[in-house]
Amino acid sequence: LAVVIALVGLQSPERDVQLVALLAFAMAFLSASQDIVIDAYRTDTLRHEERGIGSTFTQLGWRIAALVSGAMALVMSDRIGWHNTYLCLAVVMAATMTATLRAPEPERRIEHPPTLAAAVFHPFAEFVSRPGAWALLALVVLYKFGDAFALSLSTAFLIKGAGFSATEVGAISKTTNLVATILGTLAGGVLFARFGLYRSLLGFGALQAVTNLLYAWLAAVGHDLGLMMLAVGFDNLAGGMGAAAFGAFIMSLCDLRFSAFQFALLSALSSVARTFLGPLAATLVDGGSFAATLFGTEVLQLHVDALGWRDFFVVTFFTALPGLVLLVALRDRIERLDENGARS
Repeated sequence: LAVVIALVGLQSPERDVQLVALLAFAMAFLSASQDIVIDAYRTDTLRHEERGIGSTFTQLGWRIAALVSGAMALVMSDRIGWHNTYLCLAVVMAATMTATLRAPEPERRIEHPPTLAAAVFHPFAEFVSRPGAWALLALVVLYKFGDAFALSLSTAFLIKGAGFSATEVGAISKTTNLVATILGTLAGGVLFARFGLYRSLLGFGALQAVTNLLYAWLAAVGHDLGLMMLAVGFDNLAGGMGAAAFGAFIMSLCDLRFSAFQFALLSALSSVARTFLGPLAATLVDGGSFAATLFGTEVLQLHVDALGWRDFFVVTFFTALPGLVLLVALRDRIERLDENGARS
């Protein structure tokens, strides 16, 4: 990643856009691969009682990284240009390797899978063979469903629905978003250690659902900066807390022999909702027809009347409830996960 980022800084998009596009593809590929390795390493290395705070600091690290590579990079580009900015980011990327070199190895030595089948098919077969596996997979998909539904149009709502300017959204909403999410992830880690997996998932999930109603309140009131900061702040505070508990939950589902593949699979399933919710959310707000396709085949078609922004956010509150009901139904199984730690 450090080498590729540096190479991007040495190129000129005006002269060789194809090479820049190839390097950007390589950067995204390597970054995604690194994410999976980090998740697997965290799952293998953290002890049972460390998962909540470990998930918290991973979330915190991603937020800080987004701030450095986003806002700080924009400021740097105005002063030293984009080429030098990319070179500086490459140096930062290389510097983080010192932490990697000093990081501890997992306490339990695990044999690497010798074949592709052992790395991919066996982990999947192992997971679905567990009692109640499909219910747990459904919970992975549904737990943050309502939160993802509301967030899919949050920026569009603030500008088009509540009448805030792009400057107000950028300067106030995004700052509140960042601060609240960081505070939420830190609070989530601390509370997780106190309350355990099940109660944290239930409490944080309920809080995520309730905060969607703050957007409904804002939609009814209209342009109100104080209420906007309240809604965005509490929404991202709850989202950060939920992310900390949810990350620990996914870790608890992974067999240590197959942590990389299973964490990647579960993370992908948890993002399924976000993939399809944007178009459906827009249809619910404005009315019209919505069609969902899978592998080129239409699997769902809906025609709905316009709900408007206020009723849309009320609906997102109710879409969060199935995940919470399923969580309550699986309480015994989740508490056993919390007691037993990672599977071996």
